[in-house]
Amino acid sequence: MIIGINNKIPTNNFSPAWLPSDESQGLLAWYRNKVGITLESGTTDVNQWYDSSGNSYHMLQNDTGEQPSYDVDSGGLIFDPSSDTQNLQLQLSGTDTHIELDGPFVIGIKMNPDAVSVVVIGSNTQSNELIKINTGTDIKIENASDSEIYRLDAGNTKDDTYWVIARDDYDRCALYKGGVEATGGEVPAVTGTFSINAIGVRATDNNPFDGSIYEIIFFNIHSDELIANVHNRLSGL
Repeated sequence: MIIGINNKIPTNNFSPAWLPSDESQGLLAWYRNKVGITLESGTTDVNQWYDSSGNSYHMLQNDTGEQPSYDVDSGGLIFDPSSDTQNLQLQLSGTDTHIELDGPFVIGIKMNPDAVSVVVIGSNTQSNELIKINTGTDIKIENASDSEIYRLDAGNTKDDTYWVIARDDYDRCALYKGGVEATGGEVPAVTGTFSINAIGVRATDNNPFDGSIYEIIFFNIHSDELIANVHNRLSGL
């Protein structure tokens, strides 16, 4: 079920103490606020953000020129592309090089963007943008075969807030900012597979992110209850 346009995510069925790891299935990756972050020796620059889901989808950056910095008080990773393309990339062995989202999903992210035309989550080897801040009012969700633009009814894409992106079993997608759904067609569909291996960049260092990211959660399942729980957790960060 997709919640109607301009409606808020229902909050009457969430668990106040809920954590993503409480789900018995479906948690794919969890880049947790203030957890699993390691710094380059003697600096505040991030070289690793461990996946707290237990699935080992760890994000790393060994190039010291491309490491985001860390704000210990907020737990935010600060990406500043003015000096270099700053990003974190998935490091997996063998042929498994991406987080693949080919069916239903629920993704949550808490962030504070400072610019538009930047990619928040994408692939640095493919033309995949799970979420791109397109303009001050538009968010773009795109993979190699399909895309959709979501236009905010109020506020700005650069606001310091939390977002939920969801796709159900029928490829219908919804995007929420601060718990309020953005428009993009009554039941907009984005088909195809999202291949994700980077935070803060797409396709060989294109459109680098500018701003702060506090937490990202990936689920490969979909339900209204899960959306409400992700919403509630991120609203409390």
